[in-house]
Amino acid sequence: MHCPFCHATETKVIDSRLGGEGLQVRRRRECSQCKERFTTFESAELVMPRVIKTTGVREPFSEKKLEAGMQRALEKRPVSIEAIEAAISRIKSQLRATGEREIKSEYIGNLVMEELKLLDKVAYIRFASVYRCFEDLRQFGEEIARLEQ
Repeated sequence: MHCPFCHATETKVIDSRLGGEGLQVRRRRECSQCKERFTTFESAELVMPRVIKTTGVREPFSEKKLEAGMQRALEKRPVSIEAIEAAISRIKSQLRATGEREIKSEYIGNLVMEELKLLDKVAYIRFASVYRCFEDLRQFGEEIARLEQ
């Protein structure tokens, strides 16, 4: 780490602590040349895989799209923001855990459906009806029957 004051290349860590709810390391450093002290923050940079859409188009993963889709399904349902955020966090963790650089949108949709099934059955049916393109009441009935098993 270069000193921000004199740009020397030698600095030493004199104190380290966890910060940011355990997601960051706060380091107090001292320059070996000018003896100035400064603080740095270190956190993991987690790269999300690119998404392969059903059309074959590839695009960066968008947490905003994921959240918007879940919010639409959960509209006017008694599910807390914290529960939704936790579900999104679990989905993102599962995506990173695959270790893949690219992932099909179908896989993400299935993860969303599993989380919605745990959060709220009505939201699950709403999402499934759009995601699987239900065309008639029979398909709704079949999905509801699968839920009740």
